[in-house]
Amino acid sequence: MLDMEAIRHAGVRIGVDPLGWASLPLWAPIAERWQLDLTVVNDALDPRFGFMHVDGDGRVRMDCSSAHAMAGMLEIRNQYDVSFGNDPDADRHGVVVPGRGLLNPNHYLAVAIGHLIDTRTDWPAGIDVGKTIVTSGMVDRVLARRGRTPWEVPVGFKWFSGGLFDGSLCFGGEESAGASFLRFDGRPWSTDKDGLLLCLLAAEITATTGKDPGQHYDELESEFGAPVYRRINANASFEEKSRLRKLSPDDVTADTLAGETITSKMVAAPGNEAPIGGLKVTTEHGWFAARPSGTEDIYKIYAESFRDEAHVETILSEAQSIVDDALAGE
Repeated sequence: MLDMEAIRHAGVRIGVDPLGWASLPLWAPIAERWQLDLTVVNDALDPRFGFMHVDGDGRVRMDCSSAHAMAGMLEIRNQYDVSFGNDPDADRHGVVVPGRGLLNPNHYLAVAIGHLIDTRTDWPAGIDVGKTIVTSGMVDRVLARRGRTPWEVPVGFKWFSGGLFDGSLCFGGEESAGASFLRFDGRPWSTDKDGLLLCLLAAEITATTGKDPGQHYDELESEFGAPVYRRINANASFEEKSRLRKLSPDDVTADTLAGETITSKMVAAPGNEAPIGGLKVTTEHGWFAARPSGTEDIYKIYAESFRDEAHVETILSEAQSIVDDALAGE
């Protein structure tokens, strides 16, 4: 699965905060088996999660992709070449590096995908790489540089499971810090998200390239620009959420978004043609996707710009108007 010998030989200094629970008993045996320079910085197992730093809204969330939840690891990140965290069931990853701190999951996915394609030479040529419709366009650019396009599916890791099992997908990843990939020889590993796998991949990248994943992402930004990614919520009634799930491209009457011509209006994912349960609108330098919440009277708007902060704010503002008009039939 991973070049553990390279990690050991390079002497990569690794820090781990398991955030309690599932991954806690696994890190010490891994370090012993492979003779890694790995330190578990928090070995607390507390059903009250009293060791946790609260999230931005004051609540306790075991979210290894949150800088608030990972504050303890961030405080000591300069003691290690690369550091990790996992959520309680260890299916998600959080990667911390000295320079950038906690990596945005979208950023790390782009780096991980590029590294895997370049190093897993026994994978079948042209095998698909899976991403969800709300994953960063940086992944598309990383793949395009290698002559590939993503296999894009609705939100939900379940869409990757079949391909990871039958070998038609080499990688599946979500913007919410969940991913898995094939073994070196192309056989399946896990058809569900594996947080430890993606954490240790960050150590492999550091060991084999001499640069941590944050430094690799710096290079991607130098080549492709620095995308700005946002997500907001907008109010919606039960009826409006039902209509949002059933929109068609014809319901979107706008032909521009944030000053750019709209190039696609999507209600089904291009990879598997499954309904996305909402809408995605794309331009040359940006996109937005709108999806109804399953538990609250809101819909979620995801947006990304490859221009700047002002551009993504305009996308978000116009996206809400486009969706509201479509829901109203205007």
